[in-house]
Amino acid sequence: MSLDSATDAIRSKVGDNSGLGATVKFDLGDEGAIFVDGMSSPNSVSNENKDADCTVSCSLDTMEALIAGDLNPTAAFMQGKIKVAGDMGVAMRLSSVL
Repeated sequence: MSLDSATDAIRSKVGDNSGLGATVKFDLGDEGAIFVDGMSSPNSVSNENKDADCTVSCSLDTMEALIAGDLNPTAAFMQGKIKVAGDMGVAMRLSSVL
């Protein structure tokens, strides 16, 4: 999966109103970033590397598994496959979107 494919998949899952009420950045290291603005109406998803209320760091492979539903976000966190910085409440709401 490429960064563009992952961005499109996140955009599809987020839709117009994700209910996040916050900004989230998926930091995929050297692959780039996916920024979700859950405060705008409609919500927007881009590859901007901006500050966010919550930053989720993981590999592109882990992101692909999360998007596909093959990996539970909580299990991924417990296994150290993802790291969360910032507002943990936003991260918890994010799991319902993914």
